[in-house]
Amino acid sequence: MASCFGDMLRMFTELSFCKSGPFAQFSDWDLVFLLEDTSKPIVFMESLIHAREWVTLPATLYAIEKLVIDVTERDLVRDIDWIVLPIANPDGYEHTHVSARFWRKNRATGYMIANICMGVDLNRNFDFNWGTGSSSNVCSETFHGARANSEPDAQVISNIIRTHGQRIELFLDIHSFGSYILYGFGTGVLPPNGLTIHLAGVQMAQARDAVKWASNPNYVVGNSAHVLYGTSGSAQDFAQNSGCTLSYTYELPAWRNTGTINGFLVDPDFIEQAGFETWQGIKTGARFALNNFRARQMLRKQNTFSKE
Repeated sequence: MASCFGDMLRMFTELSFCKSGPFAQFSDWDLVFLLEDTSKPIVFMESLIHAREWVTLPATLYAIEKLVIDVTERDLVRDIDWIVLPIANPDGYEHTHVSARFWRKNRATGYMIANICMGVDLNRNFDFNWGTGSSSNVCSETFHGARANSEPDAQVISNIIRTHGQRIELFLDIHSFGSYILYGFGTGVLPPNGLTIHLAGVQMAQARDAVKWASNPNYVVGNSAHVLYGTSGSAQDFAQNSGCTLSYTYELPAWRNTGTINGFLVDPDFIEQAGFETWQGIKTGARFALNNFRARQMLRKQNTFSKE
């Protein structure tokens, strides 16, 4: 997959790139921006914030291909700007290739003598409700770090959201495993626009269910705390709280519907399917977000005219 990613990047002549490091050990990965017009909404998606979730990478790479190389739906690039971060945890991802396949966190050191335990769960490190539903034990899979937003990996995502948050109409944090489309907040409290978020989630799930493998379950939509478990300091919640209108965590299906650690394995036959079915949800969500964005713009104009 890594060589495939590199080959794809070299083909992108229409894009702007920026280095998404520095990271603890490994920083040679790029962000992909398709930003043209500040009057357009942005869809921001990222994958592999948890290093072992390999099946999520085909989802973002497939999206990049459909946005740049094999563009068959022009409205998606004409009317929407995109930011894609395929590998949000590069040092952790590298570690899963060379040492520990099921490693989850990044590779941050200095939390324990001799680094007997190391790494921060990046999806518990964001600066929203940090430390309330995660672990202070560095040996835990959900160790939240020394402080909110302590990790360079999380800082990259946070900075993008802070910079473009008022234009980011749809944020997608792509994970595995389990067939879910989840939204905040991780405390179980719903955002003010919770009904709209749920409606968009259902439409994305229906688009994915229509093309999924028959052997995989339908996608379940709901608040992350009620459907799965409570969390804090997640990218999903940080994005929602920072002004992104629709923020979700996608959970892709487990390997052969396995409920054990082996669910993070990837069936080679599913790689292309993972990209294809996730793209159906992404583009459905993107069009919903575009219509939502335009409706708000129209309402603002009407309110402005009424005050004149």
